[in-house]
Amino acid sequence: MEKFTVKGMSCAACVARVEKAVSSLDGVSDVSVSLITNSMTLNISSPSSSSDVIAAVSKAGYSAEPYDEKKDDLKDRETSKLVRRLVTSVVLLLPLMYVAMGAMLGLPLPDFLKIDLVSAVVQFCISAAILVINRKFFVSGFKSFIHLSPNMDSLVALGSGVSFVYSTVLTVLIAFGHGAHHLYFESAAMIVTFITVGKTLESFSKGKTLDALRGFMKLAPKVATLIVDGKEVVTPIDDVKPGDIFIVRPGEQIPVDGVVIDGYSSVNESMLTGESMPVEKSVGDTVTAATLNRSGSVVCRAERTGKETTLNKIIAMIKTASETKAPIARIADKVAGVFVPTVIGIALVTFAGWLIFKGDLAFAISRAVAVLVISCPCALGLATPVAITVGSGRGAKLGILFKSAEKLELAGKVKTVVFDKTGTLTEGAPSVTDVVTFGCDKSELIKYAVMVESRSEHPLARAVIEKFGDGNVADISDFKALHGRGVTAVFDGETILGGNFALVADKAKTDEPKHVGEGLARDGKTPLYFAKGDEILGIIAVADRERESAKEAVEELTKSGVKVVMLTGDNSVTAAAVARRIGIRPENVISDVLPDGKQSVLENLKKNGKVAMVGDGINDAPALISADVGIAVGAGSDIAIDSADVVLMNDDPRDVVTALKLCKKVLLNIKENLFWAFIYNVIGIPFAAGLFGVELDPMFAAAAMSVSSFTVVINALRLNLFKPKKTKEIKNMKKVIKIEGMMCPHCEAHAKAELEAVPGVIAAEPDHKKKQAILTLSADVDDALLETAVAKAGYKMIR
Repeated sequence: MEKFTVKGMSCAACVARVEKAVSSLDGVSDVSVSLITNSMTLNISSPSSSSDVIAAVSKAGYSAEPYDEKKDDLKDRETSKLVRRLVTSVVLLLPLMYVAMGAMLGLPLPDFLKIDLVSAVVQFCISAAILVINRKFFVSGFKSFIHLSPNMDSLVALGSGVSFVYSTVLTVLIAFGHGAHHLYFESAAMIVTFITVGKTLESFSKGKTLDALRGFMKLAPKVATLIVDGKEVVTPIDDVKPGDIFIVRPGEQIPVDGVVIDGYSSVNESMLTGESMPVEKSVGDTVTAATLNRSGSVVCRAERTGKETTLNKIIAMIKTASETKAPIARIADKVAGVFVPTVIGIALVTFAGWLIFKGDLAFAISRAVAVLVISCPCALGLATPVAITVGSGRGAKLGILFKSAEKLELAGKVKTVVFDKTGTLTEGAPSVTDVVTFGCDKSELIKYAVMVESRSEHPLARAVIEKFGDGNVADISDFKALHGRGVTAVFDGETILGGNFALVADKAKTDEPKHVGEGLARDGKTPLYFAKGDEILGIIAVADRERESAKEAVEELTKSGVKVVMLTGDNSVTAAAVARRIGIRPENVISDVLPDGKQSVLENLKKNGKVAMVGDGINDAPALISADVGIAVGAGSDIAIDSADVVLMNDDPRDVVTALKLCKKVLLNIKENLFWAFIYNVIGIPFAAGLFGVELDPMFAAAAMSVSSFTVVINALRLNLFKPKKTKEIKNMKKVIKIEGMMCPHCEAHAKAELEAVPGVIAAEPDHKKKQAILTLSADVDDALLETAVAKAGYKMIR
C-alpha cells in the first residue's frame, strides 16, 4: 500500500476525478482519496510507478507528491489563510454594499456617487479587488474546466464570474451613454465572500474532526531518561532502542513500551484505555508509551520503540480509518462524479428557459447564477469521511480502535456476536475457587497439595502454587507426571497423589468425594483430588473465572437484538456452566471446537447476517479473519490483534457493546448527512431556478450553499457526545505494597489474613520471594491502615 498527498481538491467531485484518473492506470488498484486528510492510498504493481500516479493526478488538474511522514503533523494551515481572506473581503465588501445599495436603503451618498458611471466604476474596482483576493476559486475552477473535470470551485467561478462580466459590460454601455442598468457587482463579490465564510467554517469544523488524532500525537513523549553505564542520560525519543534501560519518575510520561524491572508505581492509562482508575505496576508488568507515572519511580527495559509503540499504532489506525472509504460512500462518489456537469447543464437550461419565456437577459442570468452557486457537491463529499473520522477518533478515546472505514460500517450492521470463551469472557488464567476437605485440616490438604504440585508444569498446578506458595519440594522423591491423570510423589515413605478422580478412585471409602467433584464440575470448575497413602485428603477446585462485566455485556447485546454465541474448544460441561452464569442461551453454546473448526462455524452463522468474532488468542486469528468483523481484546496476542478489524484496549467485554453502538451511531450519522446533502440540492436547485415563484438573489444562494457544508460537519461532530452505557461500574483496583520479613508460605498466610481484614481490601496475594503483596481493592485504602495490618502480622511495610 502506497500513500500520496494530494493538493488542490475542494469537493467530492475533485475526489471522484482523482480516483477515476489514477484507477485507470495499469497495475493500480484499491484507490482511496480522502478530502479530510488530502491523502490518497493505493496499491501499485508493474507496469505503473509512483511517477505515473503523480502524472495522472496532475493531468486531472491537481498535484500529488509521495507522502512524507515527517511533514505529517496534521497542523491546520488552511483556516488561518481563509480567515485573512474573509476579513479582507468583508472590509472591502462593506463600502461596496454602501455604494451599490445605499440609495435603495435611503442612506446619504456623496453627490459624485450619485453619478451612474462613477458609481459603476467604484463598484467595479472594489468588486475586482475582492475577486482577486479570492482568486483561488477562479484558478482552481477554470483549471478544472480546462482538464474537463469541473468541481465546486468551477460553479463558484462561473456564478461570480458571469455576474462580474455582465456588470462590466453594462458599465461600458453606461460610459457610452446607453443609460443606467441594474448591476450585479455586489452579487459577484458577495458570492465569493459568502463561499469563503462557508469554507472557513468548514475548515474549522474539519479541523475539529481530527482533534482526537492530534491529541494522541501531542501525547507522544519527546525524550527518555536512559541509564547508561550507571549514569542517567536524557536521550531524544527517536534514539531509544529495544533493550535500553530507562527510568521514569513520578509525574513523568512513560517514553516507550517496556517492562518494569525494578520499583513499583501507579500509572494513569486513561489516554490508552479511557479508564481513569490508576493501574499499579511492579516488576514484570508492562508499561505503555505516553501513559503518566503517578507515584513511585520505576526502572524499565524498552520493548517496543518508534512506530512499534502502542501509541504510534493507535495513531496509524485512526489515520487509516480516516483515509479509507466506507461502502456507503460509493453512493456519494457516484453522484459527485456527474454532479457539477449536471448542475452546469441545469444552469444553461434555466438561462435559456427564462430568456425565452420572459425575454429578460438580466433575470435569466440571475437565475442561472443562483443555480450555480446554491449547488453543493461539497456537502456530499464530506457526509461520509467526517463521520468516519469523528467516530474513529471518539472510539480511540474510549479505547476502541477501528482499522478501516469499511469495517466500522460493517460493525454497525452486526446481527451476531461470537465470543471465544477463554481470555475473553473469562480471565484466561485458572485460579483456585474452592478447597474441600474429607476428614483432615485444610492446612494439611494445602501442605501436601503444594508439595506434589510444585514440580508440575501443568497450568492447573501453577494455579495451586500461585495461590498457596511453592512448598518444600526438597522432601519429596520419585516425582512422576501421569499423562491425563495427574502427578504422584513420595514423602516420608508415603505416596502423595494429585489429579483427577480416576487417579484416586481406589482410595475412596465413600461416594462423597466423587459426588462433590461432579458438583464442582457442573459449575464449570476442575476438581483436583489429593490423597496421602490410602486416604483421600480433599479437593482443590480450579477454574477460569468469568470477567466481572461479562454478564452485563451479554445482557446489553441481547437487549439490543444481537444474538450472542459462545464458541470454545472447552468441554460441553464447562462451557454450559460458564454460559449459564453469564446469561448465554444453551442453544447458542458451541463447544469442543478445534481452532480449524471455528471458521466453518462462522461461515454457517454468516448466512443469517453480519457476524462479529471476539477473541484474544493465537488460535482465534483464523476466526477473526473469517468473520465479517474481527474484534481482538487488548490483552490478546499480537497475532490476534493483527488479524482483527477492531482492537479493544481494555479487557472489558462491555467494550464490545460500546464499539457496536458507536458504529451504529456513525452509520446513522452518515445516512443523516447524505440525506440532508441530497435534500438540500434537490430542493435548493429548483428553488434557485425560480420554479417556486421566488426570485432568489445569487448572494443569498451563495450563503445557503455555505451553510449546507457547515451543517454536515457539525452534525458529524455530534458523535463526540457519544458516551458508553455501563450500568455497573467495576471499581476494583490493584495496589502493590512492599513487605519485609516474610520468609515462607506460612508468613504469607499470616499477612494475607490481616490484610484481607482491612475494610476495602477484597483480596491480598502476598509473595515472600518478591517481598510484596498485590491487593485487590474496592476503594482507595489509606496506607496507614495497611501498614498497621502488616505490623499486626509481624512484618514491616515499606513505603
